[in-house]
Amino acid sequence: MGEDGTNIGKRKIHALRDNSNYFRMRLEDMGLHVLGHYDSPIMPVMLYNPTKICSFSRECFKRGLAVVVVGFPAVPIITSRARFCISAGHTREQLDHALREIEEVADKLKLRYAVSTFG
Repeated sequence: MGEDGTNIGKRKIHALRDNSNYFRMRLEDMGLHVLGHYDSPIMPVMLYNPTKICSFSRECFKRGLAVVVVGFPAVPIITSRARFCISAGHTREQLDHALREIEEVADKLKLRYAVSTFG
């Protein structure tokens, strides 16, 4: 029980962890390189090639997905990445929709580095 007399905070923490772990597992299952640890709501997905930064951002935007892309000089030039942020408020349907869209973008841009050196 929280100081406010409810368990809302505890439920949100559990939902955040569950959403984060589900999303990370599905990204890894589709062959993407995901940095970080389970239970973290911040998921960097490696793009590697800096020329893929704008394409990834644009393709996600066209599909209604908010994504932060990070490139040089914030990270070394060949470690470009996209960063997804998960919340406790996301529903499983929203996560599944985003994952389907990300899978299409990953195929289009050849980002499945865990499956093939060439994505």
